[in-house]
Order: sequence, then C-alpha cells, then structure tokens
Amino acid sequence: MVACDAPGCSWERPTDGRGLTRHRASCHFYKRASTLASRRRQERAREAVLLNLGPKLQGEAGIFAVRYVRDRSSLKPIASCSLMPALMAQESRSTSSLAESQHPLDAKKQQNNEIDVEMGSSNSGALWDYTHSDFSEETAHPRGRIPRTLDDIEPSHDDLNHSENTSIASAPVASLPSRSRIQRVLLTLRDTFQTAYNSFGLCRLYPRRPTFEPDRFIPSSLLAKSSPTAVQGADIAPNVSPPPYPFPNMTIYRLMSWMNSGSHLISEMKVSHLVRDVMLADDFDLKHLENFSVRRSLRELDTGDKGSKVTFPDDWIETAVSIDIPTKSKEDGPQPYVVHGFHYRPVVEVIRAAFADVQAQAFHLLPFQCLWKDPLDGHQERIYDELYSSDAWLEAQDSLQRLPKEPGCSLERVIAGLMFFSDATHLANFGTAKAWPLYMYFGNLTKYARSSPRSGACHLVGFLPSLPDSIKDILSRLSGISKTGMASLHTFCRRELFHACWEILLDEDFLSAYRHGIILKCADGVTRRVYPRIFTYSADYPEKVLIATIKDMGLCPCPRCLTQKKLFSYLGLAQDMKSRLNNLRMYAMTKVIEARDFIYRCGNTVDGVKVDHSLGEGSWVPTLNQFATKLGPLGLNPFRMLVVDFMHECELGTWKSLFTHLIRILYALPRGSELVASLDSRFRQVPAFGNGVIRTFANNTSEMKRLAARDFEDILQCAIPVFEGLFPTDHDMVVQSLLYQFAQWHALAKLRLHSESTVTFLEETFKKLSRKLRKFRSFTCTAFNALELPKEKAARQRKATNSAEANNASPESSGPRIKTFNLGTYKFHAMGDYAITIRLFGTTDSFTTQIGELAHRALKAFYPLTSKIDTPGQLAKHERRRRVLRRVAEEGISSSSSQSQADAPSSTSFEQHHFIATNRNSPVKLFAFLREHDGDPAVKNFLPRLKDHILYRLRGLDVSFCDHTFTDAERNSVIIPDNTIYAVQTMQVHYTTYDLRREYDTINPRTHGDVMVLSGEIAPSHPYWYARVLGVFHMEVWLNTGGQPVKRHLEVLWVRWLATLQNYRSGINHARLPKIAFVEESDPDAFGFLDPGQVIRGAHLIPAFASGRGVNSLRYGKSLARPGGELDDWEEHYVGIFVDRDMFIRYTHFGVGHSAMVRKIVRDCSESVAQTNAIDIDNDEDEDGNGFDGYDDEQEDSDEECDDDGESDDSVEDDDGEDVGEDEFDFVSF
Repeated sequence: MVACDAPGCSWERPTDGRGLTRHRASCHFYKRASTLASRRRQERAREAVLLNLGPKLQGEAGIFAVRYVRDRSSLKPIASCSLMPALMAQESRSTSSLAESQHPLDAKKQQNNEIDVEMGSSNSGALWDYTHSDFSEETAHPRGRIPRTLDDIEPSHDDLNHSENTSIASAPVASLPSRSRIQRVLLTLRDTFQTAYNSFGLCRLYPRRPTFEPDRFIPSSLLAKSSPTAVQGADIAPNVSPPPYPFPNMTIYRLMSWMNSGSHLISEMKVSHLVRDVMLADDFDLKHLENFSVRRSLRELDTGDKGSKVTFPDDWIETAVSIDIPTKSKEDGPQPYVVHGFHYRPVVEVIRAAFADVQAQAFHLLPFQCLWKDPLDGHQERIYDELYSSDAWLEAQDSLQRLPKEPGCSLERVIAGLMFFSDATHLANFGTAKAWPLYMYFGNLTKYARSSPRSGACHLVGFLPSLPDSIKDILSRLSGISKTGMASLHTFCRRELFHACWEILLDEDFLSAYRHGIILKCADGVTRRVYPRIFTYSADYPEKVLIATIKDMGLCPCPRCLTQKKLFSYLGLAQDMKSRLNNLRMYAMTKVIEARDFIYRCGNTVDGVKVDHSLGEGSWVPTLNQFATKLGPLGLNPFRMLVVDFMHECELGTWKSLFTHLIRILYALPRGSELVASLDSRFRQVPAFGNGVIRTFANNTSEMKRLAARDFEDILQCAIPVFEGLFPTDHDMVVQSLLYQFAQWHALAKLRLHSESTVTFLEETFKKLSRKLRKFRSFTCTAFNALELPKEKAARQRKATNSAEANNASPESSGPRIKTFNLGTYKFHAMGDYAITIRLFGTTDSFTTQIGELAHRALKAFYPLTSKIDTPGQLAKHERRRRVLRRVAEEGISSSSSQSQADAPSSTSFEQHHFIATNRNSPVKLFAFLREHDGDPAVKNFLPRLKDHILYRLRGLDVSFCDHTFTDAERNSVIIPDNTIYAVQTMQVHYTTYDLRREYDTINPRTHGDVMVLSGEIAPSHPYWYARVLGVFHMEVWLNTGGQPVKRHLEVLWVRWLATLQNYRSGINHARLPKIAFVEESDPDAFGFLDPGQVIRGAHLIPAFASGRGVNSLRYGKSLARPGGELDDWEEHYVGIFVDRDMFIRYTHFGVGHSAMVRKIVRDCSESVAQTNAIDIDNDEDEDGNGFDGYDDEQEDSDEECDDDGESDDSVEDDDGEDVGEDEFDFVSF
C-alpha cells in the first residue's frame, strides 16, 4: 500500500507508487504539512543561531539592522508601519539571495540554512528567513501604488563574456575505492577540472584540464601547460599581404571592398558606408582613381598583384559527377550518365583554413559540462546551450581519448566539430534560377557568432547539382518502363546524384583525417592533432530523406526511428516515447546491397516487388548511404545527426497546419466569413513590440499571403486574445487551452539556454500539448464540417487544370473538399524528439535551419552580379573574392593591431540600467501645461503627485512613510527651476536575459509605452505590476530644507496604472494569460509617477478583444491618457508573456541570468497561489477541456488507434493518464 502520509489525508493505493506525485501536487493536506514542516525547520535554525550568538551579542549594542545590497534611498514605502518587521525580514531574505548570487557560494553559509548576522554598534544586522505565513494574520492598510525596488543583477562584463576570473580554482575528483584481488589493472589518468561559480552560479566541469580556453573563463595560470611543437606540414595556406593587396593603393582597395560587401542594393546604409569607409578615409586620394577600371581591379583580385592567379588550398574545384542509370537489361548493364558543374571546396582544406583564421582564437577545443547552482536553494543542475558543452561532444572526446595514439606522436588530440546545412533556394523572385548550397559551420565557435550572417563563421563548401532536364530524354528512351516506373527511376537517379556528390566530398583525405587527425597549429601557437567529427546535419524533411536514404513519407517516414506512420497518432503517449528509443534506425547495408543487385544485375525496376521485398520494412531505398558506408565504421551515426528542424517542422509545419484548420473551422461556423473578417481585424489591432520582435499585422492574416516563418511565429505569440470568443463557448475553451499549450511548448523548445528543469518542463508540456491536440481533433474538429480555404481550392483547381492540359483531358469541376486535421504526419511526430535532441546536441538555436537560411542572403546578393550563365561557378567566384578580401583585412588588422571604424564596437553602454537623453528640446512649462489640459483626468493633482514622488526619492524615505501625506510646506520645499521639466521621446531599459545576454527595450509613449515593474504588495498573487507610460521627463530640482539647497537631476516616468483582475486565474497551471485592466480614474492611484530604475522591461499588452471597448476606467473623450487620440479604451488587456523567450522565462523561476530576488518573488507568488488553490488543481483539466479528456483518449483510441496493434483501451488510457511527475510544474501559476 502506498499512502500520502499527510495528516488528515486518507488517500492510499493498493499498488506501487504510480500517481503519488500527481496526488501530492493536488493534496492541500500534504502541502499544508510541507509548509508547516519547512516553517519549523526555519524556526529551529533561527533559535540555534541566536543561542550560539547570544553571549557574543550581550556585550554589543544589541541593535539589529537589516543589511541591504543597495542604497535604501531608492526603496519606496509599500506597506503600513505595522508590517514593518515582517517586510524587513522579507527584503532581507531577498537581498541575501541576491548577494549570494553575485559571489561564489560559500560552503559554510550553505549548511543548515545558517543566518548571516553582522554585529556592531551601528551597522549590525541579521538576515531573517521569509515566508508568506509571516503576514497571514496582518491586515494591510490602504497604500499608494508604489512598486517594489528592483534589485537586478548587475553582472560585470567578465561574467557576461566569461572573461578571466582570478578566483577560479580546480575541484579535485574523489578517487575510486581500492579493490582486492585484481588480476589486471587498466589505469586511465584524468585531470578533471572544475571552475568556481561565477555571479550567476555557473561553473564548468572539464573532463581534463584544458590547455586553451578562448572565453578567458579560466585564468592562464590554471591552464594545463603545453609547449608548442614544431611539426612539418602544420602550417597551411600561403600568407596574404596586408592592404592594399592585391590593388596598387588603398583608395582602390577600399572601393573594391565596399563593392564586394555582399549587397547589390544601394541603400542608405550602403551609401553611408561608402562615405565613411571610403571617401572620408585618411588614405583616400582622388588621383588614385585616374584611369580606374572596375574590370581590371576584379582581374587583379582574381589573379593577384603579380598577374598570376593566387591559389589557396581551400579554393574551389569543379568536377563532374557520374551515376549509373538502370536500363532493365541484364546484357547491356547500367548506362553511365555524367552531370557536369559540381563546384566544391575540399573539406579538409577548409578545416585547415578555419584553424588558421583569426576566428580560431574563439574556438573551444575541449568540451565541458556547464553546471548551475541555483542561488535560491543551492541545488545544482546541468545547463544545455552550446554544442561544445553537449553530451554528444563529450562522448566523442571520450571516444577519441580511448583510441590508441598515433605512433611517435604525443600531441594533444582535439575535435573539430562539423555542422552541415544544405537547402535548395531560389535566387530571384521571378524565374527558375536556383542554387543548392552546402554550408559548413564549426561547433567549436559559439552559436551567437555562428548565427550572425556577417560573422564569417559560415563556410560555403559546395553547390550540389540537380538533375538536368535532359535526363528525361534518356529515361524516355528506355524500354519496358511504365509512366509510374519512370517517375520512380527519376527519383532514384536524384538520390544517386546526391550521394555521388557526398562520395566526392568524403574523399580519402577526409577519411584519413577522420581516422588519424590533422596536425594543425592552433590560435595559441600550440600544435595539436585535430580530428574532424560530424555532429549535426540541418535540413528540411525532403532533404533529410535524401540523406537518410529512405522513402519520402513512406511507411516509416521518420529519419531517426522506425516508428510506423500509422502509430504517429499516439503522439506523446508512453508507448510512443518508448517506440522512439527502442526502434532507432540502424542502416540496413546488407539489404540495400541485395536490392541493388536486383536492379543492376538482374534487371529489376527500382520500384519492383523483388526490390521492395529485399529492402524489407523501414522505408529503405536502394541507394548506398555514403555517410553510413564511409563514416559508419568510424563511429558516425548518420541518422542521429539529422537533428530536428524547428523552423520548417514547427513554425512552417505543425503550427501552420493548426492555424490553417482553425481558419477552416471559422469558415464552417454560421456567419463564418464575418468571423474570419473579425479575426483579421483583431490581428491588425495587435500592437507591435520591440525592434521587430512583433511586427504590425498589416494584411489579412487569414489569407496567409507570402508569410515567412517569423510571421507565423508572431501569429502564434498573439493568437490567444485574437481567437478568444470566436468559437462556441465549449469549443472556445478547448481552443484557448490548446493555443496556450502550443505557445508554451514553442517558447520552451526555442530557448537559447536550457537547464535540466526546463528540459523536463518541455517534456511535460509536450505531453499536455499532445493531449490537447487529440482532444481538439476528436471533439472540436468532428463537430464541424471543415472545408478547403478559398486559396486551397484555387490552388487545387490550378493544379488540376495544368494536369488536364498536359494529358489533353477536360479539367474536373468540383466544389470545396472536406479537410480533416491530420496528426499522423512526421512534423507532429518530430515534436517528441526535441527534449532528446537538446540533451544530446544543445539548444535548437545552435543547429536551426534558420542559420542556413540567413546564409542564403549572400548568394542572393551575388546573383544579380552574375551573367546568369553557369550560376554556381560565378557564385563560387564571388564567394572567393569576398573571402580573399576578408583575409586581407584580417592581415591588416593583425599587422596594425587596430580596428576599423566599421568593426568598432557600439558606443552605447549596456552596463547602466536605463538611458534617457538629457536634451532640452521639448521643455514643458508646468503651469501652462496644466492650464492647457484643464479638466483632463490624467492631469488631476499632477503637480502634487510629482512633488510627492520627488520628496520620496530625494529624502530617501523608507517603508515607515508608506501612508505619509506630505504637507503643502513640504511640497513647497521642492523647487523646480522655472517650473519647467523636459520631455524626451524614448527611454532604453537595459536588462540581462535568462541566457546571460545584455539586451534593451525601447519605451516610446506613442508606440511601445507599456512597462512592467515588481509588485509592491506584501504577499502578491502576481509578481508584477504594469503601467502605460504617458511621458518621459527629466528635470533639475532643488530641495530646500532650511540649509544649503541640494540640487539633483531626476528622471521620472508619468504613467497610467493597470491592475490584475480579481478572481481571475491565470498562469501555466490554468493555461491562461494574465489579464489586467486600467485602474479607474476615481482611484487616487490611477495615474502617478515612476522611477525609471524600477522598470524591469517593456511589456506587450494585447487587447482582450472579447471584452470590447468601454469607458469604465476613464470617462469618454480625448485625454492625454489616450495618446492615440481614441475616445475610449479596451476594457481589459492580456499580458503577452510569449512575446519573446526572455519574457516567458520571467514568469517562471528558471531564468539563470535573472535576478535571484525577482526569481524568488515569482516562485513565492506561484507557491502561495498553489497553496490557496490546491483543491482546484485536480479539476483544472476538466475546466479547460470541459471534461472531454476522458472521451478523447478512451473512445478515440478504441475506435481507430488501438486496433492497429491490438492493444486494449485500458492500456492506452492508463499510459495517458499516469504521467508520473506531470504536475511537477503546476505550481508555476498566478
């Protein structure tokens, strides 16, 4: 028997422990007992410390004072005086967590939750623990709307960029206990090295002490000593000369560099670069341009300054590719066919060039585990971000170290992590010009550099050729092949051509390097033996099946596992997840060779019965996989490297499919066209956010005309308020919950930095999302007769007409066809592989196909400069020119030790919290301003509120003044020269993201005026307050207190407050966005002033369209509170928590780069709400889905899914209903 064991709870189960975690997550008896136990432990810890310190404190002044990290002058009153002791305890605990997060953790402080107490006559104090129960019996008095002071992490440049930290020390690893009677001993010496924790609680665990560390995360004194070794053949590529090579002077060099900058469009920025980098340069001389010829200069660039072509080992090579076309004849044999124009660069030479490049200084040569110790509770967990800190690289490095060393070689062995990307792309908006580039990236370089198309991290290594149209003439002359067989033979030749190209790329030099390594001199001057290893290959699904040599959407369409297509509907169930792990693909070499014998020796067709029978199950095709053939024996898994494709499989795949079917259902509803028009209208009213983060939806979104992946991402992030209320009530709840779960899964899958907690969170979210998808299909989709969209019908009819004209038949005429929501596709199936892939290769942004899509921009910029003849060859020539100029520029930088103005870092400092311009171009005369807007509720008591705000800040008042009302005499002590303040248009708020990057939001009262601050409540149910900025001001003020007046420069924000709705449940547990509304104008805190230093970030507030517009919060008419000139307001707004990844993480406590104080408040809010609503957690699924979860999994599985493999209904329902640990994250709810 398994029981809850909580006092008052009688729950027990006569089986094993399944479901115990789920029960305890919803058991209010268990949660209350846990809270009381935690409180008792804290009280015992306090008593123990006070008993130990009591004698020492008797001789001191005996006065305890709270120790703060920051100046108390920035703290505003947020509670009544009666709550002062408890509030100070709360802030002390928050500040303690923050202070601990900013310094390496002290082991002595972490034991037994000791309380840090300072002793002294004036500065002594104690840091007390805080729980919500401390305030449970207090009654808060009315107070002003003043947010809590923001104690954000102010990381140094060293922490953000992993610069040298002198406090780092190695952590020895405990040795294994000795064993007796050992017959044979195999000793493996490991110099394991662990760094100390930085201000964020991060450290690195290296499998051995590194000899080179590019981030300067480790001081040079702690690196392993490795002396340079002179080895013949280590140096590569002929050296290029510094500028103006290969031109006669710097003027022409600068002009040609500007011409080959990668853009053919004359934009404002390009003209600015021309003026700044060329014409205004000190060495620019008009006389150098006499008799200037562009064509001659290009020849000099191609041939060098001496007239002979300068060659590099990694230059382009053009060759022909030969394939064998089956002829269905035993006597004649296959017919050879040659495809000309395969342009490529030797992969080994590209590796050599990359390690000699200046960018190699940033290469990570030794992998490591990134560990995080949470400052809140001290627990440690794994961090997943870069490829060089992934399990795949650690496994590869371990396997490499186990290999026997090369004879007579003692060089250090490191890995060059190769990441490939290929995708055919159109080069122009019109016409058929296209290219099939193959890109290669080095995983040794950080993904933030690889993702930038201008970083030079992308190495174009080839242009894969396509089958020319002339091959159809040869295929048509073959006898005995049907029309269907002709199409299959054409597809077979296409596969053969692709792998024939890779057979050339994976040449003997590459295989030798894969086995024995390459001796290279690295950026630190040390010679090492570098082993190339292929980790990932990013491509869309049609290309993945080419690489994996499987059929496109065959019976087993997944390139990573052998799960059958008919079982894809089990998405997210336990048997589905087990099938992925138990049925991984292993290349069937023997079967493929047998099938090829049938084709080439026996004359069978490529789609014949004997060929299919010999290939067996697995959707294999009779093409030799060159990755498996050549690199399989060396340890490469050609199927594991085919990583998930977030852009094509999610944003342009599953989400687009769901969004399209939602539009179909809207059309199927009564007055469907009006509902779709309302949907388009709502999207157009969604406000933009950030610098292109959310763009304005200008066109009819439902038509989906020329939308890119980023457009569908914007649609998903804003879809919840837009779709609200458009469906019937019961279906609307299903759709709203589904959209929330999809947006949450999207946000988690796209995180740039994962911890073990967030990966587990992603797994649980996927399970919930899969249930919601099946519920939507079985309940909502079956209730409506969804038909094709108008654009789908038009596209189908065009295709039918073209087909009829080709076959001389009459086109069919039919109305719209019925469309169903199909979960049985590979793209939905791939959603279950994200957590596995992240744990293996790091976060998805490291290998997303979006990086390769950005690299296409350079080719599309080169294409207009070509003659459109032999396009791949001319694109290769332009790429070489750009590469040569880049190497010349790097040589010039290294020789002059200077940096060009174009590459200089931005002068904008992100160290400060915010930036407000100090110009005085827009003075505001206060009394004239008040007279002009007399009668506007927004300016009521404007001047008294402004002076009250100034007094709070200048006097540095603490919380004991929370209910204080300043007298007229006190307000008159505030002197504003000339009664003039100065308005500015924007403010920049700088913040540290969850992945340790410094970013900023621009606050503009006219366009992006919404901000978020910490809640000022004692025990808030929601961690943030929200406000709409009406004005950004700065001023000079004097405080006349009878002595010498003190002059201060102040920056203030004039805001209109919004408040969360009472009795509205939101958050992750309830699958609802936070909902807020403007504070009514009758409330004295409807308008006020805010310290810019208290702003956390800009907020994306989306109107709650279903609630409509009204005048409940502010009277009808124009007002300064309505900057757009509207006469009324939206009654309610939703908070767009999915607007970007950092925003979403701020509503959880998983943000590694976020302030420990803020994370603690978020966690406390969620825990307090979870305790209050513990009884309601069990009923949440029924509330969201109106009780249809049981219908979905039981009836649907019995009708169609379980019949496929003979399993009973009970087993499927049990798998779906018993997700152990499913409610682990239910507490993250507000």
